[in-house]
Amino acid sequence: MHMKPLAYRMRPRTIDEVAGQEHLTGEGKIIRRMTEAKKLSSMILYGPPGTGKTSIASAIASTTRYAFRMLNAVTSNKKDMEIVAAEAKMSGTVILLLDEVHRLDKAKQDYLLPFLENGMIILIGATTSNPYHAINPAIRSRCQIFEVKPLRPDSVKRLLTEALRDKERGLGMFKTEITDEALTHFAQGSGGDVRSSLNALELAVSSTKPDADGIIRISLETAEECLQQKSFAHDKDGDAHYDVLSAFQKSIRGSDVNAALHYLARLIEAGDLVSIARRLVVIAYEDIGLASPQAGERTLAAVEAAERLGFPEARIPLANAVVELCLSPKSNSAYKAIDAALADVRAGRSGAVPDHLKDAHYKSAAKLGHGVGYQYPHDFDGGWIAQSYLPDTLKHKRYFEPKATGKFEKTLAGIYEKIERSKT
Repeated sequence: MHMKPLAYRMRPRTIDEVAGQEHLTGEGKIIRRMTEAKKLSSMILYGPPGTGKTSIASAIASTTRYAFRMLNAVTSNKKDMEIVAAEAKMSGTVILLLDEVHRLDKAKQDYLLPFLENGMIILIGATTSNPYHAINPAIRSRCQIFEVKPLRPDSVKRLLTEALRDKERGLGMFKTEITDEALTHFAQGSGGDVRSSLNALELAVSSTKPDADGIIRISLETAEECLQQKSFAHDKDGDAHYDVLSAFQKSIRGSDVNAALHYLARLIEAGDLVSIARRLVVIAYEDIGLASPQAGERTLAAVEAAERLGFPEARIPLANAVVELCLSPKSNSAYKAIDAALADVRAGRSGAVPDHLKDAHYKSAAKLGHGVGYQYPHDFDGGWIAQSYLPDTLKHKRYFEPKATGKFEKTLAGIYEKIERSKT
């Protein structure tokens, strides 16, 4: 008989056995309360692979003793869903774990909705994508949304130790000795993906020959061979990717070189040069801005060099740009100024263009008073003359509020304040 993988066998049988999701299943937390009261509502569990979405669903079913069925939104067809619905009509309630729920097409969705409405099917949707971005509002509005987080290494270590001891479901039938370094590698090297850790441990035990004493000895070297570079799990189309990009920009904005280089390394490993390049150019103008305007030009040059080189060499100009942007003075004054101006325009606060600024190039413009009274700044000393440019309704509006974080912007601020004072 074919034995199921260790990760499948070690799935929690009750809510108490669920590891690492205390914010959902701990004492007094939402999923535990729903389960204990048998007052379940449909839900969406989202988070990286191997973090326990299926485990939570099966634990809920075991604890409540409801029938439990698993389908995939892509590979399961409408007929599969009809079978689940028929079972729900007979038994009263079925918990349906629907994997890749973000890929549910409209026909399957329309079929499921009435059963969700009347509570015959409790949907537990599992997805690695942010449901607020990826899931149809018709499904999303009928579900509570819970984030499932990667397990901490100490939680993974406990699960691995339990799997080695468990004679019924785990690897306890083998005489195994594992070094602490090997156990730590399994726990840390998977990036919080328990499924990968357990399957790698099972491979190590099943592929290592016992020594003369009949003991299977797992060393760090064996652990490294069996956990093939799982330490970096990065889906560049997934929600986690946008979290890394966000952390990347916030680290540069916060002037933390080491954090920014860490997130750059993660983005490089994901091979997403396009997103790195775009984000760096945005940062140069949004976060550094007028405090160091040459940073924008140099960032663009670094990005162009990286695009021409490609990986792995592209990492070098990118690192140069990241270090410079981190340690440059910061200013968002220009970015804030245009956003403030846009807010006025979008709110309908605009007003008529003053007559003296209107186009005066056509024949009858003067008859309308267009362009009359306009003073050409170049005709005056210093190239400036006081005259009104904003619509009358916004005459005294200030959008630009300079910062004193760089020499260039300080110079601009001096000129700006002098001009503003001359207007009054």
